[in-house]
Amino acid sequence: MNLLALETATESCSVALLRGGTLFERSEIAPRRHAELVLPMAEAVLGEAGVSRGELEAIAVGRGPGAFTGVRLAVSMAQGLALALDIPVVTVSSLAALAMEAPEDAAPVLAMIDARMGEIYAALYRHDAQGLLQVVDEETVCPPQALQPSLDLATCHVTGSGWSAYGGELEPRLGIPRSVNAEAFPQARHVARLAALAFARGAAVPPEQALPVYLRDKVALTMAERAGT
Repeated sequence: MNLLALETATESCSVALLRGGTLFERSEIAPRRHAELVLPMAEAVLGEAGVSRGELEAIAVGRGPGAFTGVRLAVSMAQGLALALDIPVVTVSSLAALAMEAPEDAAPVLAMIDARMGEIYAALYRHDAQGLLQVVDEETVCPPQALQPSLDLATCHVTGSGWSAYGGELEPRLGIPRSVNAEAFPQARHVARLAALAFARGAAVPPEQALPVYLRDKVALTMAERAGT
């Protein structure tokens, strides 16, 4: 199939095109530049793959959680493209895409994104017999001191900026993970792979039903909170 994937929930802006079994991608760490980069990236991967917009069968999107602006941007662009092309959308958890940055073995993966304001987005996954991700602990947003994975962290890979922000606080309480990649971000190539599997299961939805997942409503601290009062 021809599937275009967008992921802008974090500092990383990425776009991928899955054409059959071949993947074409662009990715850049570019805080606050996602809006100017994402469409040119999409045109670049379409051109490289020799696929026109009219040949796309679905749009995939990392639906969060992550930065409010980035999540909203990706979902709105996916909706707009899909509406214009009259094709469905497949939404994929940005945390699940992040989990796929871990080493490819049977160990569980704790995916963590720095949610700012003293909180983290997190979810725990394990691989099934087919190597596919299955949720162990559902997506949550919480202060690092409230995070309590249901599996021993020593058995888990950890990925994402949540560890780079709070690993020093988490390690004394939860232990040393099996491996850590604190520099990892969700990537469109993983959104594309997960979306293709979801599409095959019939999980695509009309564009208007493709919704972002924020996990929280508050987007910024008040002045008093910033001052610590």
